[in-house]
Amino acid sequence: MDSTQLLAHLRACLREAPLWDFALALYGRDGVEAACLQLQDEARTDVCELLWLCWLDVHGLVADGKLSAALAPLRHWQAEMTQPLRQRRRALKQQALTHPEIAELREAIKRAELLAEREALRLLQRISEDQLAPEGILRPREPTDLPLVERLYAWLPEQKKQHLCALQTLESRLDPSRGPR
Repeated sequence: MDSTQLLAHLRACLREAPLWDFALALYGRDGVEAACLQLQDEARTDVCELLWLCWLDVHGLVADGKLSAALAPLRHWQAEMTQPLRQRRRALKQQALTHPEIAELREAIKRAELLAEREALRLLQRISEDQLAPEGILRPREPTDLPLVERLYAWLPEQKKQHLCALQTLESRLDPSRGPR
């Protein structure tokens, strides 16, 4: 398969199963939400990026190369939009327990946070299709590549042994019938 055919194939694969739909389905599986929140809170990782890496893996793809520049728009979005919403929602948690109006406000912020995460995932999909695939940064996974859990572990900003269990949970929920990759 030449590079033009490979690019067309990669784009078609990625469009078949939008990242947002994949993320919702995976996040709803047993244990995934808890694992993602643990990694977000303890390892300071971006859950959208983790779900994106899982999505690529399900498509048999690996992001290979320098990603910092390509992911800069996503990271800016997350820092400016998603994270402040999350902080505000969490700050209202205790007050919301005893004040219905605050609970209503907190729910509105929670919906806005989810919309911001949806936009982050859409941005990751666009970056994958329009930038990473054409630049050859996405490539088919090869048998010599590290297993997904090891690639995810290397992705974490803070790596601790207890994070491996959360990553193994995430990996095992991708397709339980396939077992570890």
